[in-house]
Amino acid sequence: MDARLNYFAGPNPGKALKYFMSAGKALKEAPLPAATQELVALRVSQINGCAVCIDMHTKEAAAAGEAPVRLNLVAAWREATVFTEAERVALELAEQGTRVADAAGGVGDEVWARAAEHYDEEQLTALVMLVSFMNAVNRLNIITQQPAGDYEVGQFH
Repeated sequence: MDARLNYFAGPNPGKALKYFMSAGKALKEAPLPAATQELVALRVSQINGCAVCIDMHTKEAAAAGEAPVRLNLVAAWREATVFTEAERVALELAEQGTRVADAAGGVGDEVWARAAEHYDEEQLTALVMLVSFMNAVNRLNIITQQPAGDYEVGQFH
């Protein structure tokens, strides 16, 4: 499958995307644990069906030492025993923040309060921005049918 668009073909879209993606790089430097970031990015991408992002975040997490069993259980995190309480609430916040169009009401007060027990304000800000960023990236990729499977670790660093 070929992508519908090459975002870097024209100078203006390429420039805009470069700035947009620099936000993602800045989020990597946030004080949110790297494992949590990859798990959240993977879960948001699974919900949205963004194959290229699933490919990328699975490979990046594995290269960073994430256990295969945890990666395989992200989609079923509620029933899995391999995630910390902090990771579980981050995944729940990510799901609720991603499913806002499903009449789910957004992130509930209970989930927010539990997240605030595990993450400070700077980490919560990073978590909210990561969920929002991943939803935007997923949509860019899905609309243009970016193909998955060929991602190489570190390709966009």
